[in-house]
Amino acid sequence: MKYLRHGKTRARNRGQCRTSEPGAQFTAMLYSQAVPHSQLQIQESVLLAPYTTFRIGGPARFFAEVGSEAQLLEAVEFASRRGIRMFILGGGSNLLVGDSGFDGLVVHVAIDTAPEIRTGDSFIEHTVAAGVDWNSFVREVCEQGISGVECLAGIPGLVGGTPIQNVGAYGQEVSSTITQVRALDLEASAFVTLTREECGFSYRRSIFNTTDRGRYVVTGVTFRFDRAARPDLSYADLKRHFAGWQRDPAPLDVYDAVREIRHGKGMLIVEGEADCRSAGSFFKNPVVLESVLAGIAAALEVPVEKIPHWPANAGHVKLAAAWLLEKAGFPKGFVMGDAGISSRHTLALINRGNARAADVEALRDAIRGAVRERFGIVLEQEPVEVGE
Repeated sequence: MKYLRHGKTRARNRGQCRTSEPGAQFTAMLYSQAVPHSQLQIQESVLLAPYTTFRIGGPARFFAEVGSEAQLLEAVEFASRRGIRMFILGGGSNLLVGDSGFDGLVVHVAIDTAPEIRTGDSFIEHTVAAGVDWNSFVREVCEQGISGVECLAGIPGLVGGTPIQNVGAYGQEVSSTITQVRALDLEASAFVTLTREECGFSYRRSIFNTTDRGRYVVTGVTFRFDRAARPDLSYADLKRHFAGWQRDPAPLDVYDAVREIRHGKGMLIVEGEADCRSAGSFFKNPVVLESVLAGIAAALEVPVEKIPHWPANAGHVKLAAAWLLEKAGFPKGFVMGDAGISSRHTLALINRGNARAADVEALRDAIRGAVRERFGIVLEQEPVEVGE
């Protein structure tokens, strides 16, 4: 199986990381004395904007791209010896980097070793390196007629980032197929293998972004697929797409459909399109007590059944964050300076061309303030923020 190995290609295409953004022109320089006689290269003053889907962010004081676990250890040792902070960068798709950049070492995980595949009568397992392009992996699985991740097509980023926030879409979550995560435990200075249960998965959460944030660096993920599984078409958009089909859609059909649906909503990153500079959904769908529905209904003078919501855990419901934004006065296409909201998806905040992190933060704060004031709900941000 040959997945697209994205890290090194992207780095080459970025060249010296120059940018035309106002007030932010930096050139990456080789820090030749950082690790003598090592294959690991430490660079200085590398602009981070090209490494993010937002295309926003200042420079990293130091930057290293690691292609193996050994190089990862060297990078960690470099930061430890100098007493500087370290940030782990994957595909940059769920990230907002501050305008002043990061005063420490940014480690770009580009580990792309060949996958390990194990088969059984009823299952097939893929152990995939963290630096492999996520969508390419999904497509390869679907092309084999295997179901389990087809609804996660088109999500930008790398394999290593998927367990961190337990990515999900169109009725699927990545945690349903993950059996193990291999990671460097920075507290123990050792590589460990964590089971699905140890990862503590829940809606958009895991130990990696909650209780143990910053402790682990993911280097590989093992997925197990049920050979008998068939695509789940329960999500409304998929039902509409496949209505009238005379045969059951194969995983690859669903993969194509999901990408088409995401593109139509401006949630597929396509270079050159107006809405492409984005981190995807900026806010999580809030989970609230059922009693909150009555307050929203009263504020809007509408029946409770007119409020989009779904069952969550006991006594709670999940609300549509996009609907809350629109009702609070922030529709698709909303503009605030150089930042804005996608013309096709209310939850996607975008860089309109020359936005800085401060512009996105100002729009975020305005949205959160309006939703909180009108509905008493505090929206939770999805993208990770780093730097200042």
